[in-house]
Amino acid sequence: MITKTQEEYLKTIYILKKQTGDIRVTDIANKMNCTKPSVNKAIKSLKAEKLINYETYGEIKLTNQGEDLAKKILETYDIIYLFLKEVLNLSKEESASEAEKIKLAITDKTANELAKYVHKELGLSNLNCGYDVNKEKCRSCVRRTNRKEEI
Repeated sequence: MITKTQEEYLKTIYILKKQTGDIRVTDIANKMNCTKPSVNKAIKSLKAEKLINYETYGEIKLTNQGEDLAKKILETYDIIYLFLKEVLNLSKEESASEAEKIKLAITDKTANELAKYVHKELGLSNLNCGYDVNKEKCRSCVRRTNRKEEI
């Protein structure tokens, strides 16, 4: 089990990987507005958890386990954001801020149930197919790409 701080670092690494490809300590420090020693400490702990591969002064790479966990973190955020913005009609800014806080506090079970509710309410799909936030989106029935572009 990783800490919430480690989750934020993992999410940032995943996003940077998608945006730029190569990831270094400086990139993470700049993106998260923190110091390199803080990043190095987080990197060591993520490496100990086998979520990343990293050698001093080298490129930071997610392991398969690390990438899966980062996707789960982002999926949970997206579900909560959609609920706050589309169901409760909060502003984009409020939804983003609140989703970030809420995702750190809910369990996987709650995230799964919220996902089912959000998808049903927004007419995206019914998710009665065994959806689980621990898996990368239900590939057989959920395609939210069009919906995400609008948000």
